[in-house]
Amino acid sequence: MTAGRRRPRRSSRRGATILRLRVGLILIAMIVSVFAARLFQLQGIDAQVYVAKAEAEGGVVSIDLPATRGAITDRNGVPLAESVDGLMLVADPTLTKQHASEIATIVGRRLQVDYFELLTRLRKPDTRFQYLARRVPSTVAREVLAEIEARGFSGVTTQRDPVRDYPAKDVAANLVGFTNAEGHAAEGTELMFDEVLAGVDGSTTYEQGDGNRLPLGDNEVIAPKSGEDIALTIDRDVQWYTQRVLRTAVQGAGGDSGSAVVMDTRSGELLSVADYPTYDANQPTLSPESDLGARALRDAYEPGSVNKVLTVAALLDAGKVTPDTRITVPPSLPRPGEAPLRDYFTHGRLRLTMTGVIAKSSNIGTVLAAREMRQRPYYRYLRAFGLGRRTGLGVDGESAGVLPPWRSWGTLTKDTISFGQGVAVSAVQMTAAVNAIANGGVYVQPSLVKGRATTSAGVEVGSDTATRHRVVSEDAARQTAAMMEAVTDLEEGTAPGAAIPGYRVAGKTGTAQRVGAKCGCYDGTFTVSFAGFAPADDPRFVVYVVVQNPRNGGGGGSVGGPAFRKIMTHLLQKYAVPPTGSVAPRPVVEW
Repeated sequence: MTAGRRRPRRSSRRGATILRLRVGLILIAMIVSVFAARLFQLQGIDAQVYVAKAEAEGGVVSIDLPATRGAITDRNGVPLAESVDGLMLVADPTLTKQHASEIATIVGRRLQVDYFELLTRLRKPDTRFQYLARRVPSTVAREVLAEIEARGFSGVTTQRDPVRDYPAKDVAANLVGFTNAEGHAAEGTELMFDEVLAGVDGSTTYEQGDGNRLPLGDNEVIAPKSGEDIALTIDRDVQWYTQRVLRTAVQGAGGDSGSAVVMDTRSGELLSVADYPTYDANQPTLSPESDLGARALRDAYEPGSVNKVLTVAALLDAGKVTPDTRITVPPSLPRPGEAPLRDYFTHGRLRLTMTGVIAKSSNIGTVLAAREMRQRPYYRYLRAFGLGRRTGLGVDGESAGVLPPWRSWGTLTKDTISFGQGVAVSAVQMTAAVNAIANGGVYVQPSLVKGRATTSAGVEVGSDTATRHRVVSEDAARQTAAMMEAVTDLEEGTAPGAAIPGYRVAGKTGTAQRVGAKCGCYDGTFTVSFAGFAPADDPRFVVYVVVQNPRNGGGGGSVGGPAFRKIMTHLLQKYAVPPTGSVAPRPVVEW
């Protein structure tokens, strides 16, 4: 009986459990069905309605993904310009408008950004993305953001944005150039090769609503493409040293400005192109605009007596003179319709050899010798030395100098050109011309880029593209070099201060009248210079130093000579160039 009563109770409990399970499953199914229907509505029927609503409330956001700009290095890979970690500060105006004034004050004070422009961006309607500052150094950007957040303000964030840095500061700034506050190339190599260095910015575009990214909206990411590096022929250490020597020379002479160029004799590669005054590429706005370019490439001036070595080389090559040609040099040389020509030093009647004319830097002697050659062939020689045309470096604004057409020459014009007046050059142009003598009579096109690269103007340049052509015979070049050694002779020369103990040094001084900008005439100021190479009998480097308007009364020998000696000594030591061991012959300067 008892057992018979218990069996129905078990059956009743089992039935109740099954009923509850069924009810639960039905409820779950109903809930899932509701969510499924809602999801179907969102993804299918009403998807575009909600996207449109989101666009109205949030909209499409497009953010730049900055490319990393290529580096500019010296010949050894040492960076002269590079992109380092940086950040941009961006704002969501829907979150910043309430405290826009306070945020603008912080950002403007710390980053020197215009307060009212910031205020406009922080309050801009119908957007959730605004740039506040670009290319901010990472540590600075984080400090600014921390100050904003410490005040309890929200809506400002940071994103990656590389910053251009010039670790060598003023070293080669005249060549490297700089980028402006907007990140655009503004000078030098930065501008010359902007398309190569810049790369291509990427972007990310997405739709957002109510401050959130919409997974169903349009989303697109275009990755940035980094720029390529550019290697210069410059040696940073040589550039640094040359700039310091040049600064000392200009300041010591009381000059306005100066340039110094170092060229590898064999390759034509420029190891240094220094200018003074110059500037810090990290802070270009602190310097006058006139200091931001490369004077050694853009400024043209009359070279003076350095041009005499080109004249003599041409005469030697044409067989018009020899180093021992006897020239009688009078105290002055009459010129029809002009004042008589005189030398820089007072003298009676001199009996000089052609070597003596160069050693003493006699204008009269040079003119008398140059009259042995007609205008047209002389003009062709000067053109072959590179005068009157750009060097082909590809630098924007490079000067071609001035070499009047030979048909316009009268006797007076040809006379003055022979000793470096009435013709104009740039410092790099004259360095390359003198280098042709050092290089055995072969002109080597100077180069500033190691290897090859294409400028933004579409011109391929670089050491791999440099051309060569013969100007004078090897024998004429050798004889000219030997005559130039007399210039640094301790007893006979005009620049004994350029001599380097243990080495044979060939050189030439230069002093020329300057044309004033106001009067368009010779204004009583001068350009002084010294060009030379060593070892004279196996040249390795050419160094050319120019100082504008020295006020201490110095000339090319006393101002440029010592600066040349310091730079050349540094080069010979740094590159371990030994003396040749030969002894320079005693110059025969008189007969």
